[in-house]
Amino acid sequence: MRPTSPPSFAVRAACIRGIEAAPVTVEVSMSGGIPGICIVGLGDAAVMDARVRIRAALRSAGYEVPRKNITVNLAPGDLRKTGAGLDLPIAIAILAISGQIPPQGLDEYLFCGELGLDGRVEAVKGGVSYALLARDLGLTLVQGQGGSEIPLPGVLVKRLEALGRLRQGIQDALVVHTTLSEALVVSCSSGDFSDVVGQEVAKRALAVAAAGGHGMLMVGPPGAGKTMLARRFTGILPAISERERQEALCIHSVVGEDVSGLLSGVRPFRSPHHSISAAGLAGGGRPVRPGEISLAHGGVLFLDELAEFPGSILQILRQPMEEGWIQIVRADGGYRLPCRFQLLAASNPCPCGYVGDPQVDCTCNAAAVDRYQMRIGGPLADRIDIRLDIARPAPDLIVEGAEGLCTHDLKALVEQGRTFGRWRRSHRHLSDAAHTEGVTASFDLDEAGERALLRLARAAHLTGRGMVRLCRVARTVADIAEAERCSQEHVLEASMYQGRGGGCGG
Repeated sequence: MRPTSPPSFAVRAACIRGIEAAPVTVEVSMSGGIPGICIVGLGDAAVMDARVRIRAALRSAGYEVPRKNITVNLAPGDLRKTGAGLDLPIAIAILAISGQIPPQGLDEYLFCGELGLDGRVEAVKGGVSYALLARDLGLTLVQGQGGSEIPLPGVLVKRLEALGRLRQGIQDALVVHTTLSEALVVSCSSGDFSDVVGQEVAKRALAVAAAGGHGMLMVGPPGAGKTMLARRFTGILPAISERERQEALCIHSVVGEDVSGLLSGVRPFRSPHHSISAAGLAGGGRPVRPGEISLAHGGVLFLDELAEFPGSILQILRQPMEEGWIQIVRADGGYRLPCRFQLLAASNPCPCGYVGDPQVDCTCNAAAVDRYQMRIGGPLADRIDIRLDIARPAPDLIVEGAEGLCTHDLKALVEQGRTFGRWRRSHRHLSDAAHTEGVTASFDLDEAGERALLRLARAAHLTGRGMVRLCRVARTVADIAEAERCSQEHVLEASMYQGRGGGCGG
């Protein structure tokens, strides 16, 4: 004879809100009346469909569906619940309150999983966020089969394969989740820079961009190698930090993206098409999900054919590029999504792509060229420190396969520049220059470097922002050379990376 059912029973669960998992308490009570399952607590369509999945899963697993009026409350009631991850906790609460499984020990776990009609339990998106929440609450995460445990400190994850295993109690039903070993992580190689011939200046510019974290725009005719260069850029970036990796893992897990590259230490590389929507780029939708700029967090956002993007889409990038996060506000509250990325972009100089080419005549009129180049917009262009003109390599270099700088060489330059830059900043507060103002003091220009800066500013009619942009790049060039002061040589090299006319919008 079954024991008398308690008036209510509760288990711990969660739902995804943005990129974080919000705690949810699943409360179940049974009473007389018309048999059925009533779910309250602001659940979306996927949550409401759980009633059908739970009935079929309980029968397939050999349990009885209580012929009672079952009320399921998802607390807190003012938080909108989304997704199918609440299937498992609701089913466990119903089984526990009806006396079909032992209730002992259920309060030590955080449950999330989607039920199949045959009683199996499947993992859901956002496993990393669920695991971090379970760690913060001091609980063990229980999820379904099909998900791999991401190695995170202090996180304990177990797996429940089917509802039928719960008859003997929760402890006997669970198996330790298989940890994704480093040996199984797929190496995500993006190619070597030695594959790109005839673009040694561009390779050097990319090393400068990587060392200083500068945004970079490459402008050149079709087939010059802009995309090939960009896709190899992550290979010269320093290893991703643990904090950035954990945040990126959360973002990719919520969206359901592959995380093998992140686990192997490769920074994200995102290259959205120019037809992308504002929500696809910045994030949004219902429920709110991260966009491409958040998926590029800790890595690179590459915008190929930049001038083909709508101007309204490009201007979305202005605030995230400066602050490293984006705030999305909806009726149910605000969502703060991290998006600290490095911007790479490529564009043709005109609609046909050959304006300024010494060998191929441009077929565009002057008005069409001006309209095409103005699509990028001044405010965004001002936030891109490096603009480099890319010429088509000579045919004989391509045929002969001439070798130049490789990824290993460029990565050594990047590490050298970043290491010296950290040392310089840590010792700068001891010098008198740290207590003075002005561009010269801020970027440690010597007298020759200051004179070169003034000549370039007058010749190219640089604004104050354009001068600061030039100095930032020159300071990075000096760091790569391990020089404490920016000299004329460093300023002149930086001016090479400012595009035609000495500046980009500036």
